[in-house]
Amino acid sequence: MKPTPIRLVLTAAMCGLTLTQLACANGNANDGSIYQFIDAERQKSNNAALYQYEQSMKGTLFAMYPTYWRLNNELSSHTPDTINGFVRQYPSNVMSEKLAADYAETKARQGDYAAVRAVANSIENPDASESCAIALGFNQSSESMRALYQKPNVWLNTQIKQPLCDKLASELSQNSRISNTDKHEQLVRMLRIDKRQLSSRQPALDKTGDILSLMQQLNLPVSYQTLQEIRNNPNGFLTRFSQEGYSQTNQYLYIYAISLLAHRSYQDAALQLEFDINQDNRRSPRLLSDMARRYAWRSIAVKRMNMNTDDGYSRDALTWFNNSLGEPFNYEEAEDYAQAAIHFGQWTDLVNAIGAMTAVEQQERMWQYWLARGYEQTGKQSQARQIYQTLATGIDYYGLLAKDRLGQRLSLNDIGGNTLPAVDATTAQRVMDNPYFARALLLMQNNAGLEHINREWNWAVKKARDAGDMPLLLAAAKKAHDLGYYHRSIQAIETTDMVRNAALSHPTPYLDSITRHSRSVGIDPAWAYGIIRQESRFQPTAQSGAGAGGLMQIIPSTANQIARGMGESTGSMSNPDTNIRYGTWFLNNLANRTAGQIAVATAGYNAGPAAAVKWLPKHGSISADQYVEAIPYSETRAYVKHVMENATIYSLLLGNYTPISQRMGQVRPQ
Repeated sequence: MKPTPIRLVLTAAMCGLTLTQLACANGNANDGSIYQFIDAERQKSNNAALYQYEQSMKGTLFAMYPTYWRLNNELSSHTPDTINGFVRQYPSNVMSEKLAADYAETKARQGDYAAVRAVANSIENPDASESCAIALGFNQSSESMRALYQKPNVWLNTQIKQPLCDKLASELSQNSRISNTDKHEQLVRMLRIDKRQLSSRQPALDKTGDILSLMQQLNLPVSYQTLQEIRNNPNGFLTRFSQEGYSQTNQYLYIYAISLLAHRSYQDAALQLEFDINQDNRRSPRLLSDMARRYAWRSIAVKRMNMNTDDGYSRDALTWFNNSLGEPFNYEEAEDYAQAAIHFGQWTDLVNAIGAMTAVEQQERMWQYWLARGYEQTGKQSQARQIYQTLATGIDYYGLLAKDRLGQRLSLNDIGGNTLPAVDATTAQRVMDNPYFARALLLMQNNAGLEHINREWNWAVKKARDAGDMPLLLAAAKKAHDLGYYHRSIQAIETTDMVRNAALSHPTPYLDSITRHSRSVGIDPAWAYGIIRQESRFQPTAQSGAGAGGLMQIIPSTANQIARGMGESTGSMSNPDTNIRYGTWFLNNLANRTAGQIAVATAGYNAGPAAAVKWLPKHGSISADQYVEAIPYSETRAYVKHVMENATIYSLLLGNYTPISQRMGQVRPQ
């Protein structure tokens, strides 16, 4: 095996240089280790081959990769010193970050928290799962305060998606800085999310062990057998409850039983709770505390909101949330309460729901906008206007909505103009002299895998952003744009608050095809652009896990449906023009099926037409921002916001500006 390509050896020999000297003499643009990287990746599971690549690639731009692959092959067997040694060898490198983070997650899963602590300082930009791994490492150590940084994200979160974060939520009760009040709130969370296996689509959660541990810590005597009996037969406990005397333990067990019943049927749970409260009000002393009543209503309200996808919205959820006021809300509960209030236009409830959020959550742009909407409808117009003025400085979804509320018009200056930035020769050279951008751009130029391109590019953007080097970032983004990697030039501008350039953040490739096919079916080309930017970031070969393909991410079954509607055989979705022709036809079809309601049609493009129609209001027309904010699927909700934001900006770039509120309009029942 000869790991060094012959073309690189010949080039070095002709210049009388070593490989390392060759890279230095010609700059990063001519660093030939990109070819060795490509060859080495094909053998990344062969440690012997990787060792040879390590020797031949020393000192080059991609030198860290064979070492990373070799260490990663047997990650859990290495000591923290080995991992930290790699980080020291390649400081501030994305692969050092990845190796240390992967190692921390592996050791956290194994419960080797000393190893996690040993590498924690080598991880400077952890994601959610990695942050939880680090917190687990410190949770029961002398530096337990470091674990509490994750408390707001996991302690009362009922929708944790990362297993390590769920593990942290359970183990955080062992942190010496967690109070009994914290444990009480966590116990109620555990009681609420535990459920039996209800169907093949809904996996069971067994939190019995966590519940028992917390109850013991709070001196609430209960046996494992009792919890299991309630878990298996909540109605049995509810019948027995009225025959027992008052106890603090029984208050929590009642919440548990009602929550389990609500998982099966929120209607049955509500009827049972109403019956029990009516009976209890006749007793002296009462068996049900106010705390138990309120949390029981909270469980039923949240379960009702979780059924909006299937059953649509109900005012009952608002009533039940109101019945639960007086107990602290976690984020999901407050968000559910706010969404119900938004859907029904209950503005006082909305203000109450936002007030139940933490101070940090209340400052999010989404909730600032809705707080202003609530103020606007409850006689606090001056406070609303102040919030709108702050939001309107941004050009995101809420900034555009705020501009409309103030009667302001989006301008080209707001979005950074529609011309690509001018890059002088010195700055262009700096891009390739920068090792972070050089790696990413060489990967692009050699058609490497997107996994590598995206990771190196995102890291390079982060480094430039952290350094405040906007000229470098703009020059690199323009180079990625010129190479056709629009998804990376978009990312560079989209994640940077300090600079705007619409030609980079909202490029207009395929202009002729998009405008021609959009106009032929009678839709706004800006809407099509908005869809494409969100779906594929202009990658014509993009493929999703569900099989969706091309610029507009059309799945095969939909492509067949479109072809039948157009009276032709199905074309190739990897062909940009065909993909655009099919996608614009389908958008027009969705618009017609929703009576021209573009926000609803956009939701249908993502979640399916039937779901989008199911979410329509039944109580009368509402503004489209209300409809969008109340979409039950978080992915679809975010998707529609992004597409509407994109389309509004593209309408300005294409010379046919339509404000976002006008574009979205009103949403009516069908």
